[in-house]
Amino acid sequence: MAILNRRTLITASGTLSLAAVLAACADTGADGQALSEATTVGSDYDSAITSGPVAPQEVVAASAWASAVKRAGVLRVGGVKTSQVFSLEDPATGRVTGFDAALSQVLARYILGGDDPHALTELTVVTSDTRETLLENGSVDAVFATYTITPERAQKIAFAGPYYSSGQAVLVRAGNTEITGVDTLAGHTVAVQSGSSSGPALDVAAPEARQVQFEAHTDCVAALEAGQVEAYVVDHSLLLSTVLGHDGLVIVGEPFTQDPYGIGLPKGSDAQAFVNTFLEAIEADGTWDAIWRATIGAVLGQDQVPTPPVIGSVPGSETA
Repeated sequence: MAILNRRTLITASGTLSLAAVLAACADTGADGQALSEATTVGSDYDSAITSGPVAPQEVVAASAWASAVKRAGVLRVGGVKTSQVFSLEDPATGRVTGFDAALSQVLARYILGGDDPHALTELTVVTSDTRETLLENGSVDAVFATYTITPERAQKIAFAGPYYSSGQAVLVRAGNTEITGVDTLAGHTVAVQSGSSSGPALDVAAPEARQVQFEAHTDCVAALEAGQVEAYVVDHSLLLSTVLGHDGLVIVGEPFTQDPYGIGLPKGSDAQAFVNTFLEAIEADGTWDAIWRATIGAVLGQDQVPTPPVIGSVPGSETA
């Protein structure tokens, strides 16, 4: 049985390298949710987001979606501000960093050019319940939010990617000896985000678990810490972020699904083809690897970069 907590992650990554990426003191961000007190943006991160490609003008002009972004001068991103590994806002500077944040910033620079990718995105906080709505009503241009590709979601929006693969995993309070993985959740109360892929995954893997729905990730974590639920199921990548800032929580067992992350885009536009071309470019030139090393790899203390999933390879990501 695998058990991951804050101490084992800090030991794995090394105290100095972890501190260079994030600090674990709680604070409140612009969206009113708890987040880390500070994020020290390292030179590796800045180098990764500024070394990516810039699309030729004719490539941008050939896409109606990219041309609209170009005219606006900013990429309107739906995302989060509280995920320490994927998208975290530094309250002192307002800058957002992490794996998803970096991808959005590199995409913005790919379209707009410029020397400061941080200044090229405008972030709107989304939840599992609001992601599709904000894309459908045109409030955001793209969603970067550990967004699992599913055929059901693809009926409403388009997905570029997948660009990363994770899996559902189980979080409990330290000292819980009854829950050791998904196969021990029967009869126990389990927090899930409403509208997320976690509920359907639990329906299959642990149908006798008693699901309790909450709106946001931070609500689920708070409910677990307060003892309102006995476990929380969500993407393993998000749980890695969570245990870094919560001494009393541990991940138990292994991920029990394969969850491919995609970039949410407006359906019926030409955005999917444009963004898939962008993903192919950053995977080919090493930018994707550099982003992984500066974010996920830095936290885990690993330099061996995984191979990204094949673009268009999962149901819901097929090209139009």
